[in-house]
Amino acid sequence: MTDAKKLVPGATLADLEALPRTWRGEIIDGTLHAFPRPRAAHAQVEGSVHSDVFEPFSRGRGGPGGWWILSEPGIELPRAKEFSPDVAGWRRERLPRLPAKGAITVVPDWICEVLSKSTRSYDLVTKRNFYAQIGVGHLWYIEPVARTLTVSRLEGGRWLEIGTYGEHTKVSAEPFEAVEIDIDSWFEGIEDDEDEE
Repeated sequence: MTDAKKLVPGATLADLEALPRTWRGEIIDGTLHAFPRPRAAHAQVEGSVHSDVFEPFSRGRGGPGGWWILSEPGIELPRAKEFSPDVAGWRRERLPRLPAKGAITVVPDWICEVLSKSTRSYDLVTKRNFYAQIGVGHLWYIEPVARTLTVSRLEGGRWLEIGTYGEHTKVSAEPFEAVEIDIDSWFEGIEDDEDEE
């Protein structure tokens, strides 16, 4: 598989499992969307966001708790045999326990996607529309190259942009406004590189 992305209509879980280890994929509305695995800068940002939200909201350390916060969780819904946001969160009143086996079958309350060159269009169009249609409450997009965070809330089936935050900013962003996050820390050690995958 050498193309930058691969679309397979009528895909099954077998198509997903057949992807090379260096690729990741999702099946939404019967189509397999597959891309090369993200590079180090993407993983750094994803891990930092997870850590900053997980400690106060999942563990309740320095924050109110009450959430499950997971990196790249496997989620299965009627319209999606498998999709896996970069980071996702569920309020525990909606998902009291995590499944011991199999995928999560409850729509997340919050999703964060880290944009990269190979997935940018997919994340901003296909997944953004899908997330609105299934009722995700809040959506964060992080641009590692621009070093920005864009926060949106779902209202009446449409995304309402709450704000965009840049470098040298501490934010208390929905739905995690109980804690202030220094977004500069997400980009530590990442070189400015317009060609980031």
